[in-house]
Amino acid sequence: MFRDEAFIELSAGKGGDGLVSFRREKSVPRGGPDGGDGGDGGSVILVANSSENSLLRVGRQFRYTAGKGRPGGTQKCSGRGGADRIVEVPVGTQVYDRERGNLLFDLDHDGARLVIAEGGRGGKGNVHFATSICQVPRKATKGLEGENRSVRLELKIFADVGLVGLPNAGKSTFLSVVTSARPKVADYPFTTLDPQVGIAEVGTGVTLCIADLPGLISGAAKGQGLGHRFLKHVERCRGLLHLVDVSAEANTPPQEAFEVICAELEEFSPELAAKPRILVATKFEQEEDAERVAELEAAAGQRALRISSMRQEGLREVLGEAWKTTYPETV
Repeated sequence: MFRDEAFIELSAGKGGDGLVSFRREKSVPRGGPDGGDGGDGGSVILVANSSENSLLRVGRQFRYTAGKGRPGGTQKCSGRGGADRIVEVPVGTQVYDRERGNLLFDLDHDGARLVIAEGGRGGKGNVHFATSICQVPRKATKGLEGENRSVRLELKIFADVGLVGLPNAGKSTFLSVVTSARPKVADYPFTTLDPQVGIAEVGTGVTLCIADLPGLISGAAKGQGLGHRFLKHVERCRGLLHLVDVSAEANTPPQEAFEVICAELEEFSPELAAKPRILVATKFEQEEDAERVAELEAAAGQRALRISSMRQEGLREVLGEAWKTTYPETV
């Protein structure tokens, strides 16, 4: 099950208290203060891990708590520090303050770390308070409380190419054919309920990460249908494949289907709409489909690549164009 948002509470560990203690040895009748410092409390640390692909596991546990620092000991011994609590999240996780709503950090690469709640400092033992005037200090400080934070985690998938289009445009079938991903494929709308990611081999040692997103409908940017929940994932993509069904069985005329998606992308984010985009005419399997492709190209003002995922026709050309469009510096 996929989850791209989670609310969690984080509590860092309290620092250990400093100790009031005096040296007591038979041969040292006037032993001075020897109370040690308390250990620092543990911190809660978020770490981006490429092995994680959903916030489901993180969100199941509402509160994460780090270890407390131990009190100081005699003979100037410091207490043991509290254990840090490491919370692994997917790469692409953004951390927001739950109360203020501001972005705190973007864990945008594998191994990125964020100390989200810092542990409290340990207290000072009485050894620190000895002076020429007060040689027998009976003073030590308490350890400080650790930070408490309430955050919202939001995952935005990283992919080279994002697939956009109306429901039943052929996105899931395309992904299942060109990659090892196995999204649900069926002859009804919204078969894709969660983003699906797969790796397509373009050439020897050359691959593309492709994300299939739930189909968009008119009004998606305003919350209609399912696609509005996942438009944010497209923001991370370097380029887009805009898939349009040109078969006679298509529920929406190709020109209208094209215009609906363009309008939703533009309304959601002008920067998103400006990303490199390749137009792909899907389910091109009959001679009469050519007429609908021509109408689509006239409406879009650009060439449409023709594919049939079921027959595995035109797929290599699409992958090649996707690579050249998203990585123009390699051409």
